[in-house]
Amino acid sequence: MDRDEQTSGSNKPLWLLVIPVLALIFPALYNRETPTLFGFPFFYWYQLAWVFLATAVLGIVYKLTRN
Repeated sequence: MDRDEQTSGSNKPLWLLVIPVLALIFPALYNRETPTLFGFPFFYWYQLAWVFLATAVLGIVYKLTRN
């Protein structure tokens, strides 16, 4: 197996990193107050949730790309 085949196969999980970017890149989609969670407007808790979700995605990508 040559080097190009090895790198292209191991780069596929990196596409998962696009998910958090797409979820947060358009604030107009989540710029609203409802639904609230523990009194926090959707705008704030949505972004905070993505802090933890992005960490999970990064962990998954790390596990999948680790040699």
